[in-house]
Amino acid sequence: MRINIILTGATGMVGEGVLLESLDNQAVSRVLVVSRRPCGVTHQKLEELVVKDLAALSPAESTMLAGYDACFFCAGVSSVGKKEAEYSKLTYDMTINFAEEYKKVNPAMPQTFCYVSGYGTDSTEVGKSMWARVKGHTENKLLEIFAQEGKPSGGYMFRPGIMKPIKGQKRVLKFYFGWQITYPIMRFLMPKFACTLQDVARAMINCTIHRPAKHVLEVKDIVETAKSR
Repeated sequence: MRINIILTGATGMVGEGVLLESLDNQAVSRVLVVSRRPCGVTHQKLEELVVKDLAALSPAESTMLAGYDACFFCAGVSSVGKKEAEYSKLTYDMTINFAEEYKKVNPAMPQTFCYVSGYGTDSTEVGKSMWARVKGHTENKLLEIFAQEGKPSGGYMFRPGIMKPIKGQKRVLKFYFGWQITYPIMRFLMPKFACTLQDVARAMINCTIHRPAKHVLEVKDIVETAKSR
C-alpha cells in the first residue's frame, strides 16, 4: 500500500524530521506540506500549500486537503510565557479546526490523523501542568472526531520525549545537539523517554497503513509501531 499524506509543522524540528523520512519512505507516494511559509525542501513527491492561518483555512484552501489518506499534524508552539487561553487558542483551536476541515473534505476515505502532543500529556485534563492539560484536551477531542462507528478509529496521539533528529535536518533545537552524541546512552538508560524522529515518522506511516488498536502512543509504543510490517 502506498499512501498520500498531509503534513503540518515542516518548518519545525519534529515536522522537518517527519517530512524527510516521509519523502524517503517507499510507502509514501505524495506529501502535501501545509504551512505559513515555505519549508525550503524540494522533492518530486512534495507539494506545498502556503496559508495565512492553519486554524482558518479558506474554502479554496480546504479543498486542497481532499484525496489524502492521512494528516501528520506536527505543528505546535511552546507554552513558555503564555497564558492558558492563548496557548489553548494556538494549540487546541488550531489543531481541531484543521482536523475538522481535513475530515470534512475526505468523507469517503479511511481518515487517519496523527497528532504530536508530547511525553507527559494529561488525558484527564485536570492536572497541575497547563500545557499537559491543553494537549490532553486536544488529544481527547481528536479521538472523538476520528472515531468511526463499526470501524477502527483513525486518530493516533503521539507522545514522544527526547527525539534524535534525522541526518540532514537543519531545524534542530540547540539543546538537542549534545543529546545527539549521547543518544545511545540515553536510549539505553531511558527507553521510555527517548526515540528517534525516524521512529516517529515510520510509526505514523504504519498507523496509516495498518491501523493498530492502540491510539495513544507513548515512546515505547512509537518504537514498536515503527518496526511493524
